[in-house]
Amino acid sequence: MFDFISFIPRAVMQGVPLMLGCTGETITEKSGNLNLGTAGIMYVGGISGVIGAFLYENAAGTEMNPFLTIAIPLLCCIVGSILMGLIYCFLTVTLRANQNVTGLALTTFGVGLGNFFGGSLIKLVKTDIPSVVLTRTSQAFSRTLPFADRLGWFGKIFLSYSFLAYVAIALALFASFVLNRTRTGLELRSVGENPGTADAAGINVVRYKYLTTCIGSVVSGLGGLYYVMDYASGVWSNNAFGDRGWLAIALVIFTIWRPSVSILASILFGGLYILNVYIPTGTNLAIKEIYKMAPYIVTIVVLVISSMQKKRENQPPAALGLSYFREER
Repeated sequence: MFDFISFIPRAVMQGVPLMLGCTGETITEKSGNLNLGTAGIMYVGGISGVIGAFLYENAAGTEMNPFLTIAIPLLCCIVGSILMGLIYCFLTVTLRANQNVTGLALTTFGVGLGNFFGGSLIKLVKTDIPSVVLTRTSQAFSRTLPFADRLGWFGKIFLSYSFLAYVAIALALFASFVLNRTRTGLELRSVGENPGTADAAGINVVRYKYLTTCIGSVVSGLGGLYYVMDYASGVWSNNAFGDRGWLAIALVIFTIWRPSVSILASILFGGLYILNVYIPTGTNLAIKEIYKMAPYIVTIVVLVISSMQKKRENQPPAALGLSYFREER
């Protein structure tokens, strides 16, 4: 029989990086910036946290402060993600470069940067296995509620996750509230829909684009940090992220640019991503590959359905991917 009790927690853990990446990209796209560099930003966020954790573990030895064990990788992740967001904004907002090309270049740059520093750390540890293992930092990040095990299936399904998983849910709900219930969210959405009109109304378009893109980059970068420190148990291996960054971008379309929907959608995608592990396929590798296609097939179906409906609320921001030239206002 299908074991839902063990499947759901694994699906949630697989979905948390997607949730953070989707929430961050949604915040960015609401300002009119199409950042296809989410995969690279998640990669840089992950390797930045790994570098911080690696340096602290080696400097502190056995006397590791629990607060610093979490704070240092978090801070490094945030700094690295912000720098990636600033690079994107400088190229697309200030220099008005093509957003699609810039995003793709940022992904290539982020993956290359992560592999470079990851490979350097691997050489420093002088191990036969091409990976860096940060066991003590991972234990701090993956610590769960102490009473979760005593609550049976309820504790395992709802309370057996690390603090970053609950932070991801809180960020998605908070982003949804700000976008739909506050004046700041209204101004942000107006920048994404018609930056010329927003500028004429006295809204600082450039500031909104910079701030939201950097905030979105930080949220996406936390997805990379979660993957390394929690899901991968503190093990960094080059090119281990797979296509999670691209799945996060696909989730933005799947959720119709609604961060709150990304909570359940990311868990669904996480479950589809690991479905081939839980459904027996025997020696038929073709069936296993079909199961791996499930998240992408679902995204295509939703995209087709939403396009056929042609409802305005299901469409992306009108100025998404377009550079704003104030002189043409």
